[in-house]
Amino acid sequence: MAARYPWFVKRDLDGFFGLFVDNIVQLLVITELGVAIAGLSRAFVYARILPGAALSILVGNLYYSWQARRIALREGRDDITALPYGINTPSVFAYLFFVMGPIFSHHKAQLGADGAALLAWQAGLAACLGSGLIEFFGAFAANTVRRITPRAALLGALAGIAIGFISMDFTLQVFERPLLALLPAGIILIQYFSGVRLPLGLPAGLVALLVGTVLAWTLKAFTLTPLFAHLGAGVQSEIGLELATLPSAEAIKAALQPAMHLPIPSMRALMLGLTQPEILGMMGVIVPMGLFNVIGSLQNIESAEAAGDRFPTAPSLAVNGIGSIAAACFGSCFPTTIYIGHAGWKRLGARTGYSVINGVVISLLCFSGLISAFSALIPMQAVIGILIWIAVIIGAQAFQAVPRRHALAVVLGLFPALASWGLLTFQRGLQSAGMLDPGVLSQMNPAAHVGGMIGLDRGFILTSMGWAAMGVAFIDRRFRVGAGWALTLAALSFFGIVHAWNPGNLGESFTLGFGVGWRYAVPYLGLAIILMLLAPRAKPLTDVEASDGYIPDGH
Repeated sequence: MAARYPWFVKRDLDGFFGLFVDNIVQLLVITELGVAIAGLSRAFVYARILPGAALSILVGNLYYSWQARRIALREGRDDITALPYGINTPSVFAYLFFVMGPIFSHHKAQLGADGAALLAWQAGLAACLGSGLIEFFGAFAANTVRRITPRAALLGALAGIAIGFISMDFTLQVFERPLLALLPAGIILIQYFSGVRLPLGLPAGLVALLVGTVLAWTLKAFTLTPLFAHLGAGVQSEIGLELATLPSAEAIKAALQPAMHLPIPSMRALMLGLTQPEILGMMGVIVPMGLFNVIGSLQNIESAEAAGDRFPTAPSLAVNGIGSIAAACFGSCFPTTIYIGHAGWKRLGARTGYSVINGVVISLLCFSGLISAFSALIPMQAVIGILIWIAVIIGAQAFQAVPRRHALAVVLGLFPALASWGLLTFQRGLQSAGMLDPGVLSQMNPAAHVGGMIGLDRGFILTSMGWAAMGVAFIDRRFRVGAGWALTLAALSFFGIVHAWNPGNLGESFTLGFGVGWRYAVPYLGLAIILMLLAPRAKPLTDVEASDGYIPDGH
């Protein structure tokens, strides 16, 4: 049977469409948010970032397909499914919102929009390289990292990003333009929540993409008819709002022109990104996201084993890191990862060919410049539902994949991320009114608690992890472990990696240095001392208590 193991099977096409739509969504998000958040031009994204992203996708897809085929031949099986692989969604949002976006905003006045966007891109390359190195070396220490960091700490921080920066942002966009976005989002959620297949077995993501695109351009065509002119001014205004994000005819014409965009080595830009002073302050984003990728990929390998396909851990994770490093070296700011959902592709009947086809097609689209046609013709509203679903999955997993008693710790870990999202939304409002400067921030009504939002925003991913980890230690009555996490947060605060902010300049992006966060370090240190004093009185939960579903009630 092994000798007849085919390179492609019919159901590989089903797997390809699902993975292809997922990857296309990532590239569209990178394009749209790269322009909106980091000030990048579309031409730059198409020419420098997406070819590097495509190369990283191709490298991983080819390897995981080869890996699966090799295992199938060795085990004499014909049902091995390659690990799904692509750009890591949470990292896209984390690096755009918390690395590239802040650097662009901070330097825009001094360097101009183009200069600040270039600096943001360079910092993004450095962040991607950092994540790739953590992924690569983490491949050989993944189990150790997993053992010392509670799952609630990792998933809780990730859930905060999902709820605030993915689900809330994109849900607001859906209800801002319901004619275009609400129906496609509903189609996706119907299938993904229920598991019911659509007619002809069509993937919900593909159907939503087609429905949203047809809706957008049909509505656009309607505005050119005489009937539109007879509508009331209010209705015309509402339809105009729905169509505001669609490109002009000139932009579409330009996007449909093929242009060769091969990956360009970006080592000099990468080195410049690594030497930026702000990059140290970004460690509060880069390190946790790298760990997320390592642990998440490890969990997805375990999921594949549960579905019947056993892959070696170290090489699988190492190649994941190599993909991210390749991305950074060739212009992409966004790490890659082993995707969740291997069991789903396996149930579809996909084997190894779907991975090869996906990598090749994505690469051809990006290298030929035709990805710009997708970006121009497919409105963002058509694919928002997929992103909301991803956020729902991440948020739900944080509660489903941890012991019931640790749900309290997960909720605790949400607070810093939600505060950071609130601060970003607050700043956007001030920016749109032309009021985003330290003087205005300093004069805000005390009820706004701007200082508190800033304090939670700084390095919030590390804070989320630390709080959730302490929560787990409290629940399990392992106070010495909790003291260790409190001391860690005290040290991070003291040097300004988390929390620290300058009351004299609320608009300052980062406050790093010796003792800059002493106001936060002192209470964390006090908490560590209290925990050590209480440790002899705290009897850790027994295995029986833990297995019985112990839930703390505060008494």
